[in-house]
Amino acid sequence: SIKMDLLHSNGILIIQHLQRDYRAYQDFLNFMSHVGDPRNIFSIYFPLWFQLNQVVGTKMIWVAVIGDWFNLIFKWILFGHRPYWWVQETMMYPNKSSPCLEQFPITCETGPGSPSGHAMGSSCVWYVMVTAALSYTVRWKDRSAATLHRLTWSFLWSIFWIIQISVCISRVFIATHFPHQVILGVFAGILVAEAFEHTPAIQTATLRMYIKTNLFLFIFALGFYLVLKVIDIDLLWSVPKAKKWCANPDWINIDTTPFAGLVRNLGALFGLGLGINSEMFITSCKGENSCKMSFRLLCIAASLATLQLYNFIKIPTHTEYLFYVLSFCKSAAMPLTVVALVPYCVHSLMRTTEKKLN
Repeated sequence: SIKMDLLHSNGILIIQHLQRDYRAYQDFLNFMSHVGDPRNIFSIYFPLWFQLNQVVGTKMIWVAVIGDWFNLIFKWILFGHRPYWWVQETMMYPNKSSPCLEQFPITCETGPGSPSGHAMGSSCVWYVMVTAALSYTVRWKDRSAATLHRLTWSFLWSIFWIIQISVCISRVFIATHFPHQVILGVFAGILVAEAFEHTPAIQTATLRMYIKTNLFLFIFALGFYLVLKVIDIDLLWSVPKAKKWCANPDWINIDTTPFAGLVRNLGALFGLGLGINSEMFITSCKGENSCKMSFRLLCIAASLATLQLYNFIKIPTHTEYLFYVLSFCKSAAMPLTVVALVPYCVHSLMRTTEKKLN
């Protein structure tokens, strides 16, 4: 405990240094924190990649969901504090001389802090994207192509680490994570992504397999929570701390609670399974238009535009259980839209246009 307090106090010094000396980069750092938001996986990265390469898109959802599930379990096990409340409650600073940390609208997350979910989600998804891009260049055989592959390898992995470091610094800057929490998140995300590089079975999973996986993840997490609650260990201990020490009560969002993330991810996985095993997907993404670049580009544009409309759907938060149910449905609708609804509509539109031209 003393070693952890020292680690935390050193982290506070780093946060103070960032908030004092990097004030000019505040907007950029806040932007990078949004870049690392796991929700971007479903609304931006997945629609882009699934239409270009369905194998990569499918892997991306699985990596994001399983990675975030492990993140939840790790957070419940590690009981990691967040800087903005730890600095107010620790006994490390005598005579109430605790350092003053600035808070921001995205600071007051309510779950435990270790490992960082943003860092973990960002690293696992960008790892999938980089390895997928490099898989195309590794096939080049001649010497000049091999040189280009090495240059591409260096460039893409440099971009990967620049993004991860920027996300980590941003999360520390806004005082929502300690440095060791974001570092742990990055490497945990890479491990999850690497594990799915050797799991081809997800590409042929049936709807029943998706449902079984969803049930396992939910029952294990809920069972783990209830068992510890029976022995008087409250896994939601961080929520009261967040509400107590957040500078602005309006910054507290139920969407950042542990179970909200779990429900959101289970909904996305279910929506993907429902879409891939639907007739609409087979008709459109497996039909004659699926190989046409025009079809894919139209699907990307339509998917991204449609998913932005989901941002205008505000789920009521006055009833917690209703919020979880509606959040599950909304999350399931997003991959279902990308995988089945949009491609089917684009396919039907292209077929109708071709008939008129003929």
